[in-house]
Amino acid sequence: MQTMLHAMLMQADSNNLQGMSNGEVVASAAALGGALIFLLIYLIIVLIMLIGLWKMFSKAGIPGILALIPLVHLFFIPQVAGKPNWWGILLLVPVVNIVISILICIGVAERFGRGVGTVLGLIFLAPIFTCILGLGSAKWTPPPAAA
Repeated sequence: MQTMLHAMLMQADSNNLQGMSNGEVVASAAALGGALIFLLIYLIIVLIMLIGLWKMFSKAGIPGILALIPLVHLFFIPQVAGKPNWWGILLLVPVVNIVISILICIGVAERFGRGVGTVLGLIFLAPIFTCILGLGSAKWTPPPAAA
C-alpha cells in the first residue's frame, strides 16, 4: 500500500494529476484503501454465511450446492424451515419479506430443536448462527405430517 501511495505522490509531483494537490491524492488513496478493506470484510462475511447455509441445507436433505445459487436458495430456505417452497416468492415482496423472514427464522430454529435465542441470532447475526446450526451438533428434524 505504501509503494502505491509513493507512486501516486511521485505522479502527482510530475504532472499534478490534472490539478490535484498532494493532499487530495493522499485522500483519494486513503479512500480507495478503506473501500478495499470494507470489500474484503464483506466478502469474508458472505463466505461464512454461504458455508453455514451449505451445511444447513445438507442437514435438511437438500443439496448444499443450492445454497450458493442466488435467488434459488430463497426457494429452499422455507423448506429447511418446514414451510412450503412458494414462501420464497414472498421473500421477494417488499415489507412482506420482513415478516416472512422472521417466520422462516422461527421455523428453522424449531426444525433444529432450538429456541428463541437462536431465532434472535438468525435475525440479527445470521452468518454466525447459520454456521452454528450448520456446523454444530444440531440435528434437523422434518416437520410433522399434516393431518
